[in-house]
Amino acid sequence: MESRETALITDLREHFCSLEDPRSPRGCLHLFIDIIGISLLAVICGAEGFTEIEEFAYSKEAFLRKNFELPNGIPSHDTFGRVLGLLDSSCFEEYFSHWFTRICNSYDDVISIDGKQIRHSYETKSATQPIWLVSAWSNAYDLVLAQHKVSEKSNEITAIPELLKVLDIEGALITIDAMGTQKAIASQIIGKEADYLLALKGNQGNLYQEVSEAFGVFTAKSSSLFDEQKDVGHGRLETRSCWVAKASDWLLADRVSEWRELKSIICIESHIYYKDGKKKGTHHRETRYYISSLIPDAQRVNDSVRKHWGVETKLHWVLDVAFREDDSCVRKGNAPENLSILRRIALNKLKAEKSVKRGIKVKRKKAGWDEDYLIKVLLA
Repeated sequence: MESRETALITDLREHFCSLEDPRSPRGCLHLFIDIIGISLLAVICGAEGFTEIEEFAYSKEAFLRKNFELPNGIPSHDTFGRVLGLLDSSCFEEYFSHWFTRICNSYDDVISIDGKQIRHSYETKSATQPIWLVSAWSNAYDLVLAQHKVSEKSNEITAIPELLKVLDIEGALITIDAMGTQKAIASQIIGKEADYLLALKGNQGNLYQEVSEAFGVFTAKSSSLFDEQKDVGHGRLETRSCWVAKASDWLLADRVSEWRELKSIICIESHIYYKDGKKKGTHHRETRYYISSLIPDAQRVNDSVRKHWGVETKLHWVLDVAFREDDSCVRKGNAPENLSILRRIALNKLKAEKSVKRGIKVKRKKAGWDEDYLIKVLLA
């Protein structure tokens, strides 16, 4: 029977075998699989930079020698940084997306797409801008499915189509905030046999005006499907009222035809009452508008809009709090993007391991303390 240690390195080799070593074969002292595998283990256990990855490796050397060849001992922090800086991040992104999309069935999933900036990834001397990454979050599986770096001279609009290309989204509902509310993106989603739910803001001009007037000036609410949901938590009570109307009943025919398979227009009114804290006794109201290729279904839309925020609360917030991603000062070459991918692999692995009912931050520490648990996380 295969030991857990053998299973661990077999699993790592299986997942990383498609990655190409970016170094010249001449003079390489350390194996590529050792460098990538140890980096992932270190990130799972709390390492935030290359010096910490090296220190993790020395502190766990006896354990690592059971799982890796290490022909010339532990690589230095410079070696970890150099290899991750040279590794083609676009290939690593593609590999990452194939790894996790193949284990997820997209049917009936709500996949949320949103961008995040790594705040300290800028380079002052070279005037390099902070890195923006667009991620796809599976609400059904609680996993990051893929990510794509936003070009330095571009924005999320150009990154979202590239992200959609690598995703298998057939049967899913794709939710995107107002930045991604573009006709070409809506058409691409429909072309991949999925549905869209897109937020509207003033950047959509006439469309936003027509939808807001339908609900706010005319009588769309009175003839809409309606759903109301309430959530209590974090010292507040939130009530979300959702109206969904048939798009062709309230928009100009030319407007409907501009958006592929546009079927619904949506109004959501959010009312938050703060029961505790500094805002105790105060209220906050907000009205948001959306368009969708779904046939009118108020409950499904209300649920899906709420799930969209999972990309913020379960991904971006966790990366900042548990992984301290915003504090990362790694800036050389492709290292910032590749380290971010390792964080997302680590997050997926930690979430998939269910035996410990704790937060991600605690699970990272336990993985660093308990080698048996670390193996369980890797094999999750």
